[in-house]
Amino acid sequence: MTDAEPAAGLDAYIAAFEALTPDRLDTLRGVCSENVRFVDPFNDVQGVEAFIAVFRHMYQTLDDAVFDVTDRAVGSDASYIRWILSARRKGNSARFTITGMSEIHFDGSGHAILHVDHWDAAAQLYERVPVLGWVLRRLRGFLAAPTV
Repeated sequence: MTDAEPAAGLDAYIAAFEALTPDRLDTLRGVCSENVRFVDPFNDVQGVEAFIAVFRHMYQTLDDAVFDVTDRAVGSDASYIRWILSARRKGNSARFTITGMSEIHFDGSGHAILHVDHWDAAAQLYERVPVLGWVLRRLRGFLAAPTV
């Protein structure tokens, strides 16, 4: 793979994610290897069918889920994207956002072979749960360095 090819693979990958809908999950097959591995705070799956199943589940539990890629970088071993997921829980009119970063490795043909999501599930998700959120916010306050 030449230096220009990782960027081309990343361009196609970003385009697929920003256009992702429940009806367009098959587009992931075009940008991922058959044996792609996907890791996030809740999942660690292998294979394009399992990868697609994660997003199928996301669309079954969320309405109007949209990924917006806000930044990108191509490194020597991996590419990186910063993204914002905006969505609503089923039956809830309030939108929420999750901000994260993905580390993506491509094979020689520009297909993703590894996608690792990095985002703070505690601060961006669990702390929104009434009782659990109170406990986590207290714990965060206890562990945080004192302010100057």
